[in-house]
Amino acid sequence: MMRLSRDVAGQCLAPAGSVIAIGAFDGLHRGHQALLTEVRDRAHALGCQPAVVSFEPLPRAYFSAEPLPRLSSVREKLGGFAAAGMANTLLLRFNAALTAMSAEDFVRRVLVQRLAAREVWVGGDFRFGHRRAGDLALLERMGAQHGFTACPMPAVHIDGARVSASRVRALLAAGEFAGVEPLLGRPFVIDGKVEYGMQLGRTLGYPTANIHLQQRVSPVHGIFAVRVGLGEGECSWPGVASLGVRPTVNQVTQPLLEVHLFDFDGDLYGQRMAVQFVAKLRDEQKFDGLEPLKAQMALDARQARELLGMNPRLVEA
Repeated sequence: MMRLSRDVAGQCLAPAGSVIAIGAFDGLHRGHQALLTEVRDRAHALGCQPAVVSFEPLPRAYFSAEPLPRLSSVREKLGGFAAAGMANTLLLRFNAALTAMSAEDFVRRVLVQRLAAREVWVGGDFRFGHRRAGDLALLERMGAQHGFTACPMPAVHIDGARVSASRVRALLAAGEFAGVEPLLGRPFVIDGKVEYGMQLGRTLGYPTANIHLQQRVSPVHGIFAVRVGLGEGECSWPGVASLGVRPTVNQVTQPLLEVHLFDFDGDLYGQRMAVQFVAKLRDEQKFDGLEPLKAQMALDARQARELLGMNPRLVEA
């Protein structure tokens, strides 16, 4: 079972030593997966523990003037670490104190004292510490002093370009879900707990299961054909979804994911639901009243059924 810690200070988490991966790991794409696999295999070879150091909030989000779209929630990221076989995750609070810490102090306090580093694996462009002064060369110098090896992880390339979170975000924003799947090694999914809403969809003929994204900024917005997984099940149930602020009726301030499952009859409140995005139908728009909205929802449902290989019957709202 993976052990999770949040603080720089504390007892050593791995007295027998660690092989460590460091990064933001948003989305856990194929490059991240290759890094975690290497760390796990090296730890097993050395007879010590595989560990990962990551940060929340994401460093880019902390410094950005604009909200940074997230490819994965914290829950999803931690689940990915556990699935990759990490024994320890040090999920550091990225705050003013951490940004003020020198790169040298980070190495001594986090990598050496907390994790007893034997190998440290990072991407070639990794930077850390106050004013991003730390890099692979500094890790190599301090590793020689403290008894660990600094190892650069080669980038993973697909279709001639490096796999990166920025590349995935750009494809998602363009609705290119087929192009995203090879980079992630899986379809793009948003997971969450179904919560009570205003039941507006039910009055319009399209009852929805609602997932509030809380503080997470989604990289996708609009109307989509989707497949849904309930509980621990696969994403197989077809549906149509809206992710936005509902500009026509009862507009919300925080984006809301609303999913209508085709031909479903049941109570989903309180259940966990995973929503796989298959195709973007259109952008969210404001309609001049309920009737135009209902007509468009019927067209959206028909198009989603077609894209999902279902009978494209037009259900009257």
